[in-house]
Amino acid sequence: MRASDLPGGVTAAARIVGVSLGHRTLAEADHWIQELAPAPVLACTHLVPAPFPHVAISLLTPATFDTEPELRVAADLAAAGPAGRAVRFPGSSRLIGALTVSEILQRSSIARVEVLGSGPADPATIVETDDFVRPQFRSGELVLVTTPAAGGRLVPFERRDPTPCCASH
Repeated sequence: MRASDLPGGVTAAARIVGVSLGHRTLAEADHWIQELAPAPVLACTHLVPAPFPHVAISLLTPATFDTEPELRVAADLAAAGPAGRAVRFPGSSRLIGALTVSEILQRSSIARVEVLGSGPADPATIVETDDFVRPQFRSGELVLVTTPAAGGRLVPFERRDPTPCCASH
């Protein structure tokens, strides 16, 4: 995440920090981010392979964070990248319940809502958020990827409790 890639309304004067505490799962990293006080303006997770597979975090915050030197390199590399998975972002707390695509765009810093494999979502389509929205940070903007659901509605592609692959095996 580069200062020039910040979502609308966020100034480049804010500090972007890469943090790696060795979280093994996205859920562990999400929990750590949700517990931060004060909350960062923007927090993204990044899957990194070195020095071992783990989840690094990039934060847009005035606070200084420290981490192990060997993990700091991985975190800084992840934070410098063009993509991430946003856990906290401007307006994220207002994305609760069923909202139209238009409401999601108006209430948050999400720039686009896409239907997986189909392109932009219709502004009038309802998205069942289940109070869990994790847009992708791509090339300077937040993009919420959704999939079709019953009743002509959409749901975020990433779910809070996804069905494990091959759960019946």
